[in-house]
Amino acid sequence: MPKNPQPKDATEAFERAQRVSRDNVYHLRLYVTGATPQSRRATNKIKAICEQHLKGRYDLKVIDLYQQPDLAAEDQIVAVPTLIKDLPLPTRRLVGDLSVTERVLAGLNITGV
Repeated sequence: MPKNPQPKDATEAFERAQRVSRDNVYHLRLYVTGATPQSRRATNKIKAICEQHLKGRYDLKVIDLYQQPDLAAEDQIVAVPTLIKDLPLPTRRLVGDLSVTERVLAGLNITGV
């Protein structure tokens, strides 16, 4: 049996999300464009924030829009960098400058960590 089987319906997806949410695991996606200085800064900053505030409790996927443009369309990405927190609920989205740690933590509703 796969580790994370695909949900069969919306109720199952919601229940799975609630289980993961209770475990307090953060699922993050960072959209960047290539290996530009801005993309490297955003990636390094988010990784540092995660290691400092969510160590062992996060899953970060860095997505290069040049390599996976179809994912940008799915998530309606119009500017980069964009950071999306899917779990724990509610979903949050931060666009643009990710250099101020306090703003990123507040924007992602990461408190008491």
